[in-house]
Amino acid sequence: MSILKELAAVQARGGSAALCTIIKSSGSTPRHIGSKMIVYPDGQTQGSVGGGEMESRVIEQALQVLQTGKPCLLEYSLTDPQRGDPGVCGGQLEVFVEPVTPLPTVVVVGAGHVGRAVVHLAKWLGYHVIVSDDRPEFCSPQAAPGADQYLPVPLSELPQQINITPQTHLVLSTRNMKVDIDGLPALLETPAGYIGIIGSHRRWQTARKKLEKAGVPAAKLNRVASPMGLELNAETPEEIALSILAEIVMLRNGGDGERMRG
Repeated sequence: MSILKELAAVQARGGSAALCTIIKSSGSTPRHIGSKMIVYPDGQTQGSVGGGEMESRVIEQALQVLQTGKPCLLEYSLTDPQRGDPGVCGGQLEVFVEPVTPLPTVVVVGAGHVGRAVVHLAKWLGYHVIVSDDRPEFCSPQAAPGADQYLPVPLSELPQQINITPQTHLVLSTRNMKVDIDGLPALLETPAGYIGIIGSHRRWQTARKKLEKAGVPAAKLNRVASPMGLELNAETPEEIALSILAEIVMLRNGGDGERMRG
């Protein structure tokens, strides 16, 4: 499998890796411009940027990139090991290391009127979209068209069905508070980037008190956005979906939700 196909496969299965590419080379170097290497979170690799001490240093930096999520540019002179160079070939090269993260995913739990609208808008925005509902009749292409995957399972079983990562956004447009109370503890154990619950402030405060009484720590419950979405005075399912996705986009991109003009 080629490097690029492998990266696509990593993303498709919800994994992460670092892509290391030689972008500049002069003089005598072990590999040419465009040579690529994948570094996985466990330190395993595919491909090569030259081997030896230089490649070991690239792998070390790539693992740091996977931790920070920020790309970096590495410059190496392969001339004099006594001054710390990682080789003696005589050339210089630059390696660009970039993180490859899972595709951003929106999981819509509860495919009622609002849930269907969220599916449509999230797909239009380019997200990988999953629909989940413990009622099979609400979890199908006929009930909620356009999703990439359908999981007719109880909310508490969702973490066993999909790989939930910081790129996963859980939108709970559920039918009642009992569904939230039963399923939320399992979701709070995941690294999901967003957990939002539909409904009024009162509904969430009532559910929160019951969850706290059941032993769920307040720090974990603080992760929940409820009512979810930005305040747009939304009324229709489509407007509510816009509010929800606007909040997700804002958080992903580091926005503040303020108007752009003074």
